[in-house]
Amino acid sequence: MTGWTWLWIAWIGMFLAIEIPGLLNKRPGDTLSEHVWSWFAIDKAKTKKSQVAGQARRFVLLAFMAWLTAHFLSGGRF
Repeated sequence: MTGWTWLWIAWIGMFLAIEIPGLLNKRPGDTLSEHVWSWFAIDKAKTKKSQVAGQARRFVLLAFMAWLTAHFLSGGRF
């Protein structure tokens, strides 16, 4: 295994060390999902910014997720 493999394993371990306590304590705003929903204005009722800014942020999230899916499924050709 290379150093990069160990770094990715460490990254996943750090993610789990942050996410699991957030999932267990049930407080709002402590998981990655809740942060993504906030950052990309998914819950429109809680969004204080303009509607256009919220739509733009949601489009960025959609475009990133579409690219990531294509990237993984194509073996890196996208």
